[in-house]
Amino acid sequence: MRILSGLARILIVCLFVILSHECLGADGPRQRSILVLEEADFRSPFYLEIFTGISAAAKQNGKIHTVIYGESLDLARFPGPDYEESLVGHLKSKYAQRQIDVIVSIGVASAKFLQTRKQEIWPTAPVVYGFVPDLPETRALFLPDTTAIFARVRPTHLLTAARAIVPDLTHVVLVGGAWKNPLVYGQWKQDFAAAMPGLEVTDLSDATLREVRKQVAALPARSAILTSAMYSDGEGTYYSPAAALARVAESANRPIVITSDTFLGRSGVGGFLLLPDSIGREAGEVAMRILDGEAPSSIPPFSGDNVKPIFDWRELQRWNVDEANLPAGSEVRFREPSFWERHYWHSTIVASVVLIQALMITALLRERRLRFLAEIEARQRMSELAHLNRRATVGEMSASIAHELNQPLAAILINAEAAQQVLRHPAPDLGEISEILDHIRRDDQRAAEVIHRLRSFLKRDPAERRELDLNATVGEVFRFLSVQALTHDVELATEPSPANIRVKADKIQLQQAILNLVVNAMDAVAHLPDDRRHVVGRTSLVDGNQALVSIADTGDGVLAEKMTEIFKPFFTTKAQGMGIGLSIAHTIVEAHGGRIWAENVPSGGAVFHVSLPLAAQR
Repeated sequence: MRILSGLARILIVCLFVILSHECLGADGPRQRSILVLEEADFRSPFYLEIFTGISAAAKQNGKIHTVIYGESLDLARFPGPDYEESLVGHLKSKYAQRQIDVIVSIGVASAKFLQTRKQEIWPTAPVVYGFVPDLPETRALFLPDTTAIFARVRPTHLLTAARAIVPDLTHVVLVGGAWKNPLVYGQWKQDFAAAMPGLEVTDLSDATLREVRKQVAALPARSAILTSAMYSDGEGTYYSPAAALARVAESANRPIVITSDTFLGRSGVGGFLLLPDSIGREAGEVAMRILDGEAPSSIPPFSGDNVKPIFDWRELQRWNVDEANLPAGSEVRFREPSFWERHYWHSTIVASVVLIQALMITALLRERRLRFLAEIEARQRMSELAHLNRRATVGEMSASIAHELNQPLAAILINAEAAQQVLRHPAPDLGEISEILDHIRRDDQRAAEVIHRLRSFLKRDPAERRELDLNATVGEVFRFLSVQALTHDVELATEPSPANIRVKADKIQLQQAILNLVVNAMDAVAHLPDDRRHVVGRTSLVDGNQALVSIADTGDGVLAEKMTEIFKPFFTTKAQGMGIGLSIAHTIVEAHGGRIWAENVPSGGAVFHVSLPLAAQR
């Protein structure tokens, strides 16, 4: 009986094991989850790239499906205990029924939040810290059962980049709130003093954006600007770090050293840049190791390969920086291709044809009677090839400058030749010579005006508001774009107000806003038949105290549901568009106390209106 009872127990255990395997086979393994806590906004390019890198690492692992949740704490823009308390309540409620297997904490602010709040929300989840500097103050924030991947641009990195850009550096200006946070740059004063004794440092980390712009506009020659993240202008307006840096760059008269790969190509010269995609991938890979069974405590914190010296070639040219001075291993982006790189295929074709010609000539030399004809033919073909090459080179030149400068230059040449003819006479008519010289001076002034107009659109002087003639300002923009419009078969027309309309504005900024609207209108009609490619600019007075600029096109109009979105940054309906033209126009107009909006025309097309206050009457 005892034997039978034992066998029965064994059979029951085996049956239970078999049923358990069948249940597991039916349901499959439990889905794993990662929660990404980012200290700032997911929509910013830097943090979006980090999140994308984490997702890529999880997808690459791919053994078991992993769901990734994301939360933007946004503590820089919403500081204070009330917001933090509401955030805790929101997260507890949101994840009450969700099992979180690993938390990936991005940034120092996120680490601080978890230090005090994690026990309330996710008490058992292990943590991987990413995008934190390797500092004692930061390590003190780490909780038990955690690990970290450090990512840090050291103060000495910033000085190294600054000295490469300004070899005789004696003065640096610190911009951005992170300089006053010991959890980010640590004891930077001691680091600076050790690296460059006697260096003059101006700390603007507590200054308002208005004061920063004022000071960086008048820096001495041997200065550089060292930046960190800035989220507010200090007067109640909040920005993305990229937008705040762009505002600083508008006024800066000295080179700007940046710290993020996502800023390059917008404002700064470069420097030792954080690579957000690498930061995300490294954190994601460690998180997947923990999900696969490794204990966080068995993975020592380590410094990631996520900082690299990268520079903008265009800014290096602007500040006359010798690339030989750059740190070892530096990457230079946005380099203009050389002539041979631009014309590689042209050169290859020409070389191939020349080789064929040489072979033909060699073959023809074997026959004495045809040698002379072969040489003639070869010279003719070479002449044709040289002519085609010259035409191809000319085609690469700017059509706008060539068209606008061609007429006055041709007139100057004709008048100069006429003057030579007159001077060949024994008794030249000095009156006629004087008249010809007047014509030459007039045409020279026309050519100078073309260059002046181009310079005025391209220069980056500090913003200065003056009283402007709105009719003339709009007219200049349309004249500036006339050749581009002609190239695209778009008809541009202006209908200036008969009244004298004067506004107080920065001319360059206002013309930039209007130019963006006109270019947008030209793009809207580019796909239409020739007889429908029309863009009209009108100026008028509204309500007696408002100036109105209207840019109308005959395109397809704007979808009604998109009317409020078209002025948002990075919103675009164009395949190659960046979505910043209308956003820039919106920012400029609002900064001038005006308003910008769009509406569809019943007969077809859209009209963009810019309303500005009139200049005060004297």
